Amino acid sequence: MRNKLQNTPMMYAFGMLAMMIPSQAFSAFYIYFYSDKLGLEIALVTLARTIFLIWDAVNQPLFGYFSDRTNTRYGRRRPWIYGAIPLFMLTFIMVFSPPEGISDYGLFTWFLIALILYEAAATIIWVNYGALFPELFRGDRQRAKASTVQQGYQIVALLIGTAVTPILFNAMGFSNMSILYALLFAVLMLIFLRSIKEDAEALKSPQLGFKAAFRETLKNRTFWVFNIANSFAQTVNGLLSSTIPFYAKYVLKIPDAQVSILLASIFVSVIPLVFVWYWLIRRMDPLKGWRLSLIAYALSIIPLWFGSSLLTGVAAGVLVGFGLAGFLVTPPIVTGIIIDEDFVKTGSRREGIYTAVAGFITRSSGLISALAFFVVGIIFGYESGEKPGPNPEATFRYLISVVPLGLLLISYLISLFVKIERTPQDEKH
Repeated sequence: MRNKLQNTPMMYAFGMLAMMIPSQAFSAFYIYFYSDKLGLEIALVTLARTIFLIWDAVNQPLFGYFSDRTNTRYGRRRPWIYGAIPLFMLTFIMVFSPPEGISDYGLFTWFLIALILYEAAATIIWVNYGALFPELFRGDRQRAKASTVQQGYQIVALLIGTAVTPILFNAMGFSNMSILYALLFAVLMLIFLRSIKEDAEALKSPQLGFKAAFRETLKNRTFWVFNIANSFAQTVNGLLSSTIPFYAKYVLKIPDAQVSILLASIFVSVIPLVFVWYWLIRRMDPLKGWRLSLIAYALSIIPLWFGSSLLTGVAAGVLVGFGLAGFLVTPPIVTGIIIDEDFVKTGSRREGIYTAVAGFITRSSGLISALAFFVVGIIFGYESGEKPGPNPEATFRYLISVVPLGLLLISYLISLFVKIERTPQDEKH
């Protein structure tokens, strides 16, 4: 039975489930926790986020390079993931467990150090997990199936990480919530690792030196344009996650107990919709499918502007689910095509570097999100939960609809410059 499940999309997706539950709880609530609950000023939150995101962008390519050059009997990626599991657990708990009674600058220092350490552990896991996808699954159809299953698991994780998290931290506090998620992460990640075996042939692939590896990656124009476009769309994912708790409080004016219903409306709707996108993507060129998902995502954001109650917020959330589902399914397939083209050209499989450099580019989305949060906050006077300013409703109405719409339109326009030449042979599974 174990051999039958080995390297299947279902077992690979357990890694996504493991990572995304705590990662989504982090991205959705860490700003809310420090700014609105602990009262840390938005300027200090933004400064910490900026430093954290710069560090995140810098270390990704290095982790990818070292991963590609690792060669053990256990594989290239699995040893890194095993080693990072306890580090991720400890640093995730640290983010949500600051000491009580410390000053604002003491809280800022704790916040910054926790973010930097958490990000390093998370990056090691994400780079190595992502590098396994194009290695384990080959061909458009196999990748479309694997991506759909993976994103189905991701939506379950998003649902738990967003909709269940408020229930947990209201019942047991943020610190105990983080301990529970850390333990769940470890169990699911070990299930994933025991069910994955790396490709022995990939280990034999010759590896370029440090300069040559990065030079070839940096020369790949298609790769860069694709990921720059993705970075603007990825900003929307992060912005929605971090803004929804504020949107619920200041725009919809619903109590904390109903926030889980709002979050569930988005992510429950995405689960069946990823299979709709799987059906679509199998019937069109993956590049065109990716562009279509960007347009759908942009249009689905608009109704959030008109939200005024739990009911209208839920309706808008369901519509967002369609666009979000498309953007979750399509990019991994296009990324796999780009990496395959590079292998044909260089004779070297460098999934680690490509995954890491893609992360470096898309991490700019975090900087864009932090800047948008800061600028819109200044315009409307929002500083923190203790100093929300004269019009917090406008602050978060703009952050959840107008800003994301603009970012997705930019993403689509850049996507028009991505060119990939395909042959029928390329598309075989």
